[in-house]
Amino acid sequence: MSGGCPRAAPVGSAGSAGSAGVFRRAMGGDFERLHPQLQRRFGVGVSAGYGCVGRGVMRELRRGPWWVRPFLAFGATRNIMFPERGRDVPFQIDNHPYVDGFGRETVTFVRTMEVRRGRRRRFDATMIFSETRGGIVDYLGTHQHLAVDLSLEATAEGALRLTSGEQRFYAGPLGFRFPLLLSGSATLLERYDDERECFVVDLEVRNRVLGLLFGYRGEFVCEYPPGSVAPVTVRPYREEIRE
Repeated sequence: MSGGCPRAAPVGSAGSAGSAGVFRRAMGGDFERLHPQLQRRFGVGVSAGYGCVGRGVMRELRRGPWWVRPFLAFGATRNIMFPERGRDVPFQIDNHPYVDGFGRETVTFVRTMEVRRGRRRRFDATMIFSETRGGIVDYLGTHQHLAVDLSLEATAEGALRLTSGEQRFYAGPLGFRFPLLLSGSATLLERYDDERECFVVDLEVRNRVLGLLFGYRGEFVCEYPPGSVAPVTVRPYREEIRE
């Protein structure tokens, strides 16, 4: 698949871009500086009454040198990154709002990529707004073992820039700050292309010593299905109360 952006017909009706949600709470007035289409996309929430399903193509899936493969392969067992490279990879991103088992408004960020015929990979995350931490906490993977602080800002062009910060590991009684030396820091830029009428996303995860670990660059269009109950297929197997 090459050339222009993929096309998709809208499904259902989207709520108002002004509806409350975890992203608006995290960004405050900066949310209004986003491109209107990004406001609509990141306006998903329980009170907004709609989700967002994007379908498109990853023009490039990239990873670091061969020695990062074991790290990525281990993460793939919990749907946290994966070791494959590729070009023009079909993908879908599911953003659905719901209330988790601890009463917190949550939004799924589940990316499914068909890396080759007969092989699909997922990169799962669920996001909440933490009053305690004053921003978004991003739980990575199927079991929410890794909690990551996110910083969100609108650029001068109305794009969304996301950067990751402190990481914490939780499993059973264990709970500790995860050293970034053993992990990676993510930077994501998402914008809306008015000419081609699609979203464009670019993500890099880098380790301060090893350099690039994982990244992707792609484009997609969105549908906004009504509802505020996330399908069970995109919800984590385990939920973590610690933020």
